[in-house]
Amino acid sequence: MKRFFPVYVRVPVLFAIFFGLVEYFISSGDKPAFIEYPSVLILLGLFLFVQIAVEIVAASVNKVVNALMTPEERAEKERLDNLPLSQSPGYKKLMQLLTRTKSQNEETTIELDHNYDGIKELDNDLPPWWVYLFYATIIFAVVYLVRYEILGADNQVKELDKEMAAAKIQIEEYKKTAPDLLTADQVVMLTDASDIAAGKTIYDTNCVACHRADGGGGIGPNLADEYWILGGDIKDIFNTIMEGGRDGKGMVAWKSQIKPSDIQKVSSYILTLQGTNPPDAKAPEGDLVSATVVVENEATTQEDVEN
Repeated sequence: MKRFFPVYVRVPVLFAIFFGLVEYFISSGDKPAFIEYPSVLILLGLFLFVQIAVEIVAASVNKVVNALMTPEERAEKERLDNLPLSQSPGYKKLMQLLTRTKSQNEETTIELDHNYDGIKELDNDLPPWWVYLFYATIIFAVVYLVRYEILGADNQVKELDKEMAAAKIQIEEYKKTAPDLLTADQVVMLTDASDIAAGKTIYDTNCVACHRADGGGGIGPNLADEYWILGGDIKDIFNTIMEGGRDGKGMVAWKSQIKPSDIQKVSSYILTLQGTNPPDAKAPEGDLVSATVVVENEATTQEDVEN
């Protein structure tokens, strides 16, 4: 049998099986057992060492036995080693052990008295592999009961709940800094020249048709005065552009066409138009919101964010 399962197959397979059992019985599921419990790493190393030592001893013993054999015994052993797997004595012994089959010559010893149209019934035993598998399910049930019901290890539902909770925390942390997941509560006024320039480009592309290039207003309201219909600080402007203006007659929502980080830039640019007094500007609309108050509010918000 060793011809079909050489050492470079036996050692990794047995180690993998042992490693899997250790992970199943010891690991809590959050981390590998050898990381969670460093002593497990010593246990794995010891098992690998024993495997290698057993293989070395077996090879040495086999070498000594071969040296003590007569030429005839050595030739017979070589003949048996070269037999196909299905004809090898070891394989036949294994099959006999696992199935307990009877040859045709032995069937008379297990015949029952039942006879129907010449068909006889044999009193065969259950195949040992089936019995062993049945016993294995009992052992598994006991281990499962002790591990999950008595010791309280995390089952699949608990593991899923923990992973979902951890993922939710990661998502919330990501949302805090992700530029394209900005909400009105997170927005602050940008003051960097490159951001303002980018906001102007977006404004010139999408907003001039209704508000004019200088912000004096046309179809839409004047953006350069201190009067605002839906609020005049950075959060209000961001929300208005994002979600749209008044139902039926206000500005459309731009959130499907402009990403939130760019809406923040154009909102910041719009605030720089305050007090520019463009010629032929549209009459004020909405409520008075002092530009000084807006700037102070934005400065306070920026300071809170930095702190």
